[in-house]
Amino acid sequence: MQLESFFPYRLAVVAEAFSRQLVEVYGHDHGLTREEWRLLFLIEGAEEINSLELARRTTLDKVQVSRATQRLEDKGLILRSIPAEDRRLRLYTITPLGRSTFARAFSQVEARANAILGAMTEAERAALDQGLAALHRAVANPAI
Repeated sequence: MQLESFFPYRLAVVAEAFSRQLVEVYGHDHGLTREEWRLLFLIEGAEEINSLELARRTTLDKVQVSRATQRLEDKGLILRSIPAEDRRLRLYTITPLGRSTFARAFSQVEARANAILGAMTEAERAALDQGLAALHRAVANPAI
């Protein structure tokens, strides 16, 4: 068997290539790392979110979350607070600068993603969406 025909390898290569296209937008144009982008996306969608929830909803571990949120805070894109009831947690909210940065980056990222997906037929996009949903269900199956 050739590596290029091994499904896990093919999936990883395509996912990485797609991701690199998007990093070109939010990284080059807006100065965000992949981790920062993921966290800013989640924080923007929540009024307030804690560090455990951020780690749970991404593929990032607690150390990556901590470092990336520190960088976002240093850039003035988010605010961090420590709740009195559990000082181990950190609560994050987006700043006005973070909201405007996210809005500009998101519209450009969405346009790039749509341009890539637009190279596929409607049937191919529907099949991809269905296949990704099925794969997600399969990997989430605890019996495997």
